[in-house]
Amino acid sequence: MNARQWAQVEEAKKAALEVLLHNDRGPYHSLPRTAGWGYPEPYTRDLLIGGLGVLACRNQRLVKSLRRVLQTLAENQSRLGHIPGLVHDPDNLGSSDSTPLFLLIVGLYRKVTGEADFLEEAVQKAMTWMEYQSPSNQVMVAQLPTSDWRDELWVLGYGLYVNTLVYSYLILHDQIKRASSVYREMKKFTIHKKVQHKHIHEGLTLRKKPYYAVWVYKVLSDEHFDLLGNSLAILSGLASQSKAKRIVSWIERECQVMREQGQLALDLPPNFFPYLCPGDPDWYPRYDMFNHPGEYHNGGVWPFVCGFYVAAIVAAGKFRLAEKKLIALTKLVCPSREANIDFGFNEWFRAQDGSPRGQDWQSWSAAMYLYAAISVEQKRTPFFDEIRAKHEFSEIR
Repeated sequence: MNARQWAQVEEAKKAALEVLLHNDRGPYHSLPRTAGWGYPEPYTRDLLIGGLGVLACRNQRLVKSLRRVLQTLAENQSRLGHIPGLVHDPDNLGSSDSTPLFLLIVGLYRKVTGEADFLEEAVQKAMTWMEYQSPSNQVMVAQLPTSDWRDELWVLGYGLYVNTLVYSYLILHDQIKRASSVYREMKKFTIHKKVQHKHIHEGLTLRKKPYYAVWVYKVLSDEHFDLLGNSLAILSGLASQSKAKRIVSWIERECQVMREQGQLALDLPPNFFPYLCPGDPDWYPRYDMFNHPGEYHNGGVWPFVCGFYVAAIVAAGKFRLAEKKLIALTKLVCPSREANIDFGFNEWFRAQDGSPRGQDWQSWSAAMYLYAAISVEQKRTPFFDEIRAKHEFSEIR
């Protein structure tokens, strides 16, 4: 990356910090807002994912705000340990990723601040809740469709994304034995037979593809590509270094083919591909209203997810490619849909033409840009380096 490009990255980092500071106080109990104008609510998953960038940049005002978010979530935790999908609303339940994200970010917050027992009671309740989410009592957790960040995509049973979060927080909280169980279960192949025998348990590993399945449950599975889940598998160490390199190389080859076919206009991957299309066996009528091919959760390009991808490339040791993708992400965070601003940090983009389609000044778009930029600059992935190190030197291998 040349000096001009590094200067553009620095300018974008300053703009990202401006977005986060602007969104730091919203109309709901003065908690942070999810986007500058469109989403005044404090959505749990958005703010906790944004916590990665906040903790990586160490801005004290934002770290203090994150502390308040975590404390409020603990106060609104359900009796059984579930973390709500809205920070301020104890009745907003049903999210499959809010509780594992809470456990992950509390663990990271403890590392940064040195407060080893921060929210310990809430952490133990959340751990118990997550244990009960495993139908087979094998640690890997299951979920209902549309219950994670993809509220318009069918993810059934053992989802990759949520279980990478489970593995990561278990490592952070020194639950090595349980983390080892997740690792072993995920390494098993998906089942392609019509009947599942009692001695065979399903896993998320695909026989003929280098990446992990989106989800699996008994003889059912989805072999589309989930960018966020696979990026987290690389960052956490679930994917070995050699597998991580193969996944990244596969992504780049497939995206080039999609560009040549007119399915992708950007130099960054869609969140999900190949796209679901009308007539496909897994197409649902509701997708015709909200989830067209190449849009939203059916292949939209999401800056926050691309931030995870850039960091995953760093974790895979492909530093030149990571710089190239950071430049592409720097360009992506410029366009806005409505506001007249230099950096839009929009929510998501239509894959086929690169047009911004979501809300401007999205907190997690800004925060994950910061995380990605810091990872590329330092040639390391804050926090996840330690998770991978624990993975490598523990009994998990």
